[in-house]
Parts: sequence; structure tokens; C-alpha cells
Amino acid sequence: MKFLKHEIQVFLTAVMFYTRIPCPNWVNHDAILLNKATRYFPLIGYIVGGTCALVFYLLSFYFTKEIALIASMICGVFITGAFHEDGFADVCDGFGGGWTKEKILDIMKDSRVGAYGVIGIVSILLFKFFCLMSIDSKILPFVIFSAHSVSRFMASTIIFTHNYVRENEDSKAKPVAKSISITNVGVTLLFGLAGLLVFKSAYIFVLLAPLYLITILLARYFKKWIGGYTGDCLGATQQVVEVAFYFFYILLWKLL
Repeated sequence: MKFLKHEIQVFLTAVMFYTRIPCPNWVNHDAILLNKATRYFPLIGYIVGGTCALVFYLLSFYFTKEIALIASMICGVFITGAFHEDGFADVCDGFGGGWTKEKILDIMKDSRVGAYGVIGIVSILLFKFFCLMSIDSKILPFVIFSAHSVSRFMASTIIFTHNYVRENEDSKAKPVAKSISITNVGVTLLFGLAGLLVFKSAYIFVLLAPLYLITILLARYFKKWIGGYTGDCLGATQQVVEVAFYFFYILLWKLL
């Protein structure tokens, strides 16, 4: 019973930090619990992706596919508070405008959004929209659901393989796990892969290869310029891998 209560608290910690969903008052901002909460990243993807998929499914009965998709995307932004999208924009600004580790980190913690950030977020949202438009409406809810869980698993692997680089926290620094045990990596992997079981074909697991390659390349890029990762880097990875999931799903569907 004590173990179950603890795990519920860890899960709700993940919900509190990474969504706008209200949590009980007894769930606090505990750094130790936040590190443990990494094992539930894919479950956050289930919540966000599942809600987005449901919105699309329901609205598609009454509106065009375009309207249903836009509403679904807005729903995802609303649930997370644009947490990952903001991280992607910050990474675009930081790595686009900075040439040293210190400058990149300073730009990323700036609350203002620059030209790189605006261009980056508009581009990735448009790319996401048109990728989703290319997928059959009957299977699309399952694709959205899986993409959210798998992308969060991929982002969590960077926590295991690389170091968190911010020495001093500030009001702009995003709450982020700074370590993850090998056990939690395994649990996260299981939850992440479980999101693919909604598909009937085992070919869907082929997508893991290019998605992990993209994650490795992003992690190497972050390490090259700043020596590791920040919360913004994880958010950017989630966004890129999610969109890559849609892109490679389309490619896989065309080849089969």
C-alpha cells in the first residue's frame, strides 16, 4: 500500500510538472520525485496524445479534417501549457543566435522570443499539420497517441546519457529531471513501446530506428555546443521526434 501511494505521488509529480492538469495539494515540488517521475514520461504522452486523438476523432464527425486537426493541436498546447513548444523555440533562439555555451544558455533563459524561435515554431507546427493531413483519418488517432508517448521516451534517454548543464537555477529555467537510473530507463522503455501496441502491424517498430538516430544526433549537437542538455533541449527533442514519427510513419506506409 505504501509503495502504491509513493508511485501515485511520483506519477502525479510528472503530471504537475509537465501538464496544466490540476493535482492534489499534497503533491509538492520535490526534486527527488521529479527525477523518479521520468519513468512516467510516456504516460504523460498517453494523457496528452490520447486527449488530442479523442478531440480529433470527435470533431471529425462534424467538421473538416483541417478544423479537427487544428483543434487537436491546440488541445495539446493547452494541456501542456506549450511546455515543449516553448522549449523548441528557445533552442532555436539559443543555438541560432549564440556562439558560445554561455551565450546560448543566456539566450535560452530569456523570456523573449526572437526571430529564430518564431520561424522555428511556425515551421515545425506547419510541418506537423501537413504530415498529419497526409495520414488516413481512420488511423490518425492511433498515430497521434503513439507519437506523443514514443517522443517522450526518446527525450528521456538524453537524461540517462548526458549531463544537465545549468549550474544555477532561475525563474526561466524549466523544471527538469537531472538524473535517471537504468531501472527507470527500462520502465520508461516499456511504457514507450506499449504505445505502439495500438497498431496491428509489427512493422511500426521499424520507426524506432530513425527516431532514436535523430535523438542521438540532437544529443550530440547539444553536447558539442553546451556540454549536455537543459529542459529546453528535452522539450525540443520531444517536438522534433514527435514530428519525425509522423513523417517516417507516412514513409513506412508508402513503402509497405
